[in-house]
Amino acid sequence: MRLTCPLCGERDRREFYYYGAEDYLRRPGEGAPLADWDDYLHLRDNPAGVTKDLWYHEAGCAQWLLVTRNTVTHEISGVELVAGRKE
Repeated sequence: MRLTCPLCGERDRREFYYYGAEDYLRRPGEGAPLADWDDYLHLRDNPAGVTKDLWYHEAGCAQWLLVTRNTVTHEISGVELVAGRKE
């Protein structure tokens, strides 16, 4: 699979670190039951179809990217920066 980084251009996916699906910010709150933390840390959905995933360009520009892709066809339909580039 190849991703097109908005800053670096087309790259092999091995340059990137996959962080997770779009629910990556849904952490249990302070004081949440241990079962909620167990679910958050160990249970993952495995959706078939279009997803939005967070990727980190580890071997490139060190930017966080939001990648829209189809898990069935492996088609990448969008890659965007999560935050503005800092110089």
